[in-house]
Amino acid sequence: MADARPDRIAVRGLTAHAHHGVYGFERENGQTFGVDAVLEVDTAPAAATDDLALTVNYAELAQRLHAVLTGEPVDLLETLCQRLADVCLADPLVQAAEITVHKPQADLGVPFDDVTVTIRRERA
Repeated sequence: MADARPDRIAVRGLTAHAHHGVYGFERENGQTFGVDAVLEVDTAPAAATDDLALTVNYAELAQRLHAVLTGEPVDLLETLCQRLADVCLADPLVQAAEITVHKPQADLGVPFDDVTVTIRRERA
């Protein structure tokens, strides 16, 4: 029986200083955010032909994700995740995208390692 799990291409640990958040001090000072993007892509055509045009160019993807991460500030990580997922799904080869946004410097008032929001979106 064939393996039904999709092929995946991942860009993990992309980071940038950005100004997302609900609070004024977050918008003013900014902080480091991280992004993990896992894409479901059929890589068989690219593998069979060794042709970059038949898969996702992860260097170009990283640049587009970074532009969103450092772009227009939003209040919620959920909104940022959706914008990042939209960038991924704009590529017609991407069948689904799982996006995790990390906010390790959030002000929670207690010790913690990281705050994350993860979403998964599929092509309609």
